Amino acid sequence: MLRIAALTAVFALPVAADTAPLTYVVDDSFENVTFAVESAIVDAGLVIDHVSHVGAMLERTRADIGSDIPLFTEANIFTFCSATVSRQVMEADISNVQHCPYGIFVYETLDAPGSITVGHRAYDGTMAPVNDLLTGIVRAALAGE
Repeated sequence: MLRIAALTAVFALPVAADTAPLTYVVDDSFENVTFAVESAIVDAGLVIDHVSHVGAMLERTRADIGSDIPLFTEANIFTFCSATVSRQVMEADISNVQHCPYGIFVYETLDAPGSITVGHRAYDGTMAPVNDLLTGIVRAALAGE
């Protein structure tokens, strides 16, 4: 009985409401912007764990699931972690482990070719340092730093 009560208490904890991601739009090619994002992540001393080619996957499987709606020209998500920032936010709240790795997405839609959206989840509270890290990387990428 005690175990079930403990699980219920964990699931009853308040969860942060979903917030809109922080996004930036730039007029450039998808290749240039993804290269800039990748470079900014590496220049920040971080290692990219994975590049998820979400746009290609959704297009490849579109007919298989019965959809006739193409979503992206291209869409990628870069995932990575920062030992320094992760330790900081997890020391503040151990459950922040759920947010690691962090991601920056880049996409181009069919209805706006040449208009590339770059962004990341918006974090606050004990995750504010991650928000600052991701925003800094995106701004560096878009500024060509």
